[in-house]
Formats: sequence, structure tokens, C-alpha cells
Amino acid sequence: MAAVDADLSEEDTAEAAPPARSRLAGKVLVLYVVLPVLLLIGAGIGVYMSGIFGGSEEAAEKPVVEAAPVYYDMPDFLVNLAGPPPQHYLKMRVSLQVRDKEAVPMVEAAMPRILDGFQTFLRELRPEDLEGSQGMLNLREELMRRLALATQEPVVKDVLFREIIVQ
Repeated sequence: MAAVDADLSEEDTAEAAPPARSRLAGKVLVLYVVLPVLLLIGAGIGVYMSGIFGGSEEAAEKPVVEAAPVYYDMPDFLVNLAGPPPQHYLKMRVSLQVRDKEAVPMVEAAMPRILDGFQTFLRELRPEDLEGSQGMLNLREELMRRLALATQEPVVKDVLFREIIVQ
């Protein structure tokens, strides 16, 4: 019986070796063949999409010519700010960046509304409202909102501060 058991154990080990070897062969195939092929395909797609080898032909065919920015200088503002005494004043010089030269007459036609909106807003400000970069950002956003209301069409791209003095 011991001989039969020994024969059976030899057969079991002989059959167990090939599956272990086939698993090893599968891992080698994945590591040395499939993985490099996938990496090369991914790198090729990345290079093509970046435009190095002509991936973005549309951009090469149509050169984008951007027109020079058009600026409109607003009149100077001098307003007294709200708040307890002592009285504080704001002097401000602003330029508007308009979308094109055709938009300048539209801004000039709406100038009374723009000035009214700016003046009423600026008179409500307190000196604390203009402190720091967040105060300037809030001021710019509110002026842009009032410009959009006054012109009723998006003709102004940006508000540029040339001078701001709080005294």
C-alpha cells in the first residue's frame, strides 16, 4: 500500500507542476508583452492628442487673429463715502475694456445710465468696503453688474482701475 500511495503522490506532484508553470507563463506574457503594448498605445494616443504629430490640424489651419483691445476712459469719480464722521472721499479713475470699436457708440449712448448707476453705488460704500484685494474684486464685480444693466447688452468685457484713492 505504501507503494501505491507513493505512486499517487508522485502523480499528484507531476500534475500540480504544469499548472504552476502555466500560471507563471501567463504572468510573464502579461508583464513582457501585453503591458508594454498597452503603454505604447497610450503614449501614442497622448502624443497625437497633444498635437506634436499633427493631432490638432484645425488649429494649424486657422490662425486666430485677435483684435487689439479697445478701451474707453470713463470720467473721474469723486464721491463722499457713507459712514460716521470724519467724512471719507473716494476718487476713482476707470477704463472700460469694450468688445470692439463698434461697441464704443453703444457705451457713449448709455453713459447717463452708467454714470447714474456708478454714482449711486459708490455713494453707498463705506471705507471698510474698499479695503484689501477682496474689496477691489467686489467693487469690480458690482460695477460690471451695473454696466450690464445700463447697456442691456454685454458690450463691456472688463473694468480696469487706473486710480483709486480713499481719503
